[in-house]
Amino acid sequence: MKKPILLLLALTIVACAPTDPEVATWEAMADEITITRDDWGIAHVHGPTDAHAVFGAVFAQAEDDFHRIERNFLFSQGRLAEAYGEDELWGDLRMKLFIDPVEIQGMYAESPQWLKDLMDAWAAGLNYYLHTHPETDPMVLDRFEPWMALTFSEGSIGGDIERVNTRQLEAFYEDGPMGMAMAQLDIEEPLIDWEEPRGSNGIAISPRNTVNGNALLLINPHTSFFFRSELHMRSDEGLNAYGASTWGQFFIYQGFNEDAGWMHTSSGVDNIDEYLETVVERDGQYFYVVDGEERPMVTKEITVPYRTDAGMEERTFTTFRTHHGPIVRSQDGKWVATALMEEPLSALIQSWDRTKRTNLDGYRENMSMHTNSSNNTIFADSEGNIAYWHSNFVPVRRNDVDWTRPVDGSVSANDWGEPHSIDETPNVFNPSVGWIQNTNNWPYSSAGPDSPQESEYPRYFQRSGENARGIHAIRVLENRSDFTLEGLLEAAYSSQMPGFEPILPALIQAHDRAPASHPLKAEVSDQIDMLRSWDYRWGVESVATSVATYWAEDMMERVAQTARNAGLSTNDYIAQRASIDEHLQSLAAASNLLEAEFGDWRTPWGEINRFQRINGDIQQPFSDDAPSLPVGFHSGRWGSLASFGARRYPGTARRYGTSGNSFVAVVEFGERVTALAVTAGGESGDPSSPHFNDQAERYATGDLRPVYFYPEDIEAHAEETYSPGRR
Repeated sequence: MKKPILLLLALTIVACAPTDPEVATWEAMADEITITRDDWGIAHVHGPTDAHAVFGAVFAQAEDDFHRIERNFLFSQGRLAEAYGEDELWGDLRMKLFIDPVEIQGMYAESPQWLKDLMDAWAAGLNYYLHTHPETDPMVLDRFEPWMALTFSEGSIGGDIERVNTRQLEAFYEDGPMGMAMAQLDIEEPLIDWEEPRGSNGIAISPRNTVNGNALLLINPHTSFFFRSELHMRSDEGLNAYGASTWGQFFIYQGFNEDAGWMHTSSGVDNIDEYLETVVERDGQYFYVVDGEERPMVTKEITVPYRTDAGMEERTFTTFRTHHGPIVRSQDGKWVATALMEEPLSALIQSWDRTKRTNLDGYRENMSMHTNSSNNTIFADSEGNIAYWHSNFVPVRRNDVDWTRPVDGSVSANDWGEPHSIDETPNVFNPSVGWIQNTNNWPYSSAGPDSPQESEYPRYFQRSGENARGIHAIRVLENRSDFTLEGLLEAAYSSQMPGFEPILPALIQAHDRAPASHPLKAEVSDQIDMLRSWDYRWGVESVATSVATYWAEDMMERVAQTARNAGLSTNDYIAQRASIDEHLQSLAAASNLLEAEFGDWRTPWGEINRFQRINGDIQQPFSDDAPSLPVGFHSGRWGSLASFGARRYPGTARRYGTSGNSFVAVVEFGERVTALAVTAGGESGDPSSPHFNDQAERYATGDLRPVYFYPEDIEAHAEETYSPGRR
């Protein structure tokens, strides 16, 4: 039901102004913290304790982009609708099915004191920022409480909860309990998914394959742009971590300390499962069946407030949960429960703890917590170790069940067991080939011939197989023993695109087989001649990249339904079954589109593929009339290791990137750690800041800048040094 929220309830959402003693406590803590901004605007935060470093880090983040912090924590608590309106209602309900503020507050109360200190400092740093920056106007969160840090404890983009489909959730809960049993919505998958593949690249090189005898690490997350800040956190308690920190989190998510580095890549593991529950209704009470016995369904009232033009309103839902997880949809008369890892306290401890681990043994101990659920991890250290850790949370299950589909929840033998141990997981430690890679592909090619063997592990360890970036990574790594920091960077920006190799020859062969009388043969002959001699490499001056891209996109849309009807992937159909007419018509259409949009089909890729940052909006606009930069690297779907997910927008002919390479770093672990890095655009979200877009040219060209890690280097490149609130 809908009803206005009482003023008193609204006032409980936003806390009162801080008391004077509280401000005095914040100020005393701030005075002991130093923030040094280097000449790229990167914050190097130092304090006497880890808690001081946390306070200063989130304060610096808030200076750079408070609104991204607020949005992340509105999302993590299921409160986006309070800011953005009813369109976010079902996403909020989804989150609230898994995140209960009362339970989270209980976890905070039970936390070890050292972690409470960090969470207290986190909330204090954000609240002190709001106190000292009254010009900042929060949409909802004008007061942060320490327990809130536990609602966003892992750091991935597109976490586990987002696998729950909100349209199906709406179909189930829209009509209330009486309509639920029949509520079902079939979601048809798009024939072609043009969204840039989410994920990342991680590469580790053993000392045996390097010129200097030091281990190397590539940190290359592929996320939406501006999703993380670049940050350096130091304390006198041993913290000294640098890297990418998701806005609002108080730990370095992907990065390094002086002795070790870690890079997370989204995993293809199957560790989120759906259970078909057999539900019985009796006198208004709901039960579900397990091994022939009825168990009471757990019910819970969840209220979701949302903003309207007339003010705040709310809806209240009666929700259901079994021991497998919350009910999120129905299928064939069964209710469907979703099981996923729900361990925010352990996850936050593990996320913080790994930033202080300095070698392989220590990192193994950290990974024994098994709460880094959605990621693989690439690791390197100053002792010369390299490692690949497959997804850190993989429950033991029956291997004779297809876990990619909903399973029978009425059979207790289908329940999850404890997570597989590290020894039971397809990990790799110090392979003889001297390299490790993961591009969100399967673990069974992670170290070439030294990779784990697929036959030795249950099927649920990996839902997907190899990808084009994985093929590319192996090519640039195998049979090399001359890597340097710069050489690893060169490999990370290798211009090969193996994704075109299976399909483009079919186009050329179709043209060659076409009779001279074919109406399109002569029309596209110049394009074919160009593609015939193309080396499958991107570049800002490459016309072939433009033609191949436009042809492939047109072709995939043209034959997608036919391929599905034939039981083939679109790529396999193009390579094996597509007709001469389909190929030539597609190439002609692609050429005509290029000519219509740019005046000539012979348009270099850099004229089309652009980086642009106009303002600091989370969803920013794009314009062909505004300045932009050419970008040579391409979509990860075609195997470009340096990924740039770009598309056209209303009113634009050019394509503008919004995802892919976001933070890139190469790191060498010797007697001193050495690193190069770049962040998309710049560190600040404020268009008036000199650091809003000062890295754009370096980003677009892959020209990484030196990282200032040691105090003397930071001091030599200091632009500003201050304490929080004293800028």
